[in-house]
Amino acid sequence: MDWTHYRFRSVWPLPAPPATVYAVLERAEEYPRWWRQVRAAARHGDGTGVVTIRSLLPYALTLTVREVRRDPVAGVLEVALSGDVDGWARWTITAEAGGSLARYEQEVDVTTPLLRWLAVPGRPLFRANHWWMMRSGRRGLLARLRAL
Repeated sequence: MDWTHYRFRSVWPLPAPPATVYAVLERAEEYPRWWRQVRAAARHGDGTGVVTIRSLLPYALTLTVREVRRDPVAGVLEVALSGDVDGWARWTITAEAGGSLARYEQEVDVTTPLLRWLAVPGRPLFRANHWWMMRSGRRGLLARLRAL
């Protein structure tokens, strides 16, 4: 097992139409307004951006994000990630009774020496940190959708 490799998946039922959810999620530069753990997000004109994320652990991840797929018809937003982690992340938004289902998938390898060194003892904490961040993100997204 590669202790520096992570796969995450979250499924969020949301009480809004898929097009509305997609419209909010495609504006990643606005994530810090509704997702507390996304501390900063800047979009560049070339389909790239930089995001800084920090959840409960006292360590911020800085990532370069490159758009791979933006397909509003299929409800897919996918990016390649590099920096403190390398890999990809994808939102898939589908219709669900009463609204939408937003699926978040991420597969990454940790690249920074400190996080690689802490890979074995820190793995349960890193996974819990991610779970907490996603829980908070769903709450923030629900509040954002209600405000629209």
